[in-house]
Amino acid sequence: MNANTRTQTETRIDMGYETSRFALNTGMGMAALIGLWGLACLIGGLATSGAGGMLRGFVTAVTGS
Repeated sequence: MNANTRTQTETRIDMGYETSRFALNTGMGMAALIGLWGLACLIGGLATSGAGGMLRGFVTAVTGS
């Protein structure tokens, strides 16, 4: 005896959850890229002027003199 059975599955999607998950992942990705760019700039500044020059430039930027 050959019995054909058919099953049907239903998938429910919560659009609010999916949208917020996408936004969170996008935000974290952008934050990681900005952090890497900041680190690259810091390394470039240290390679150009050294730690003393970076500190002197920071103090000058904060005090304005």
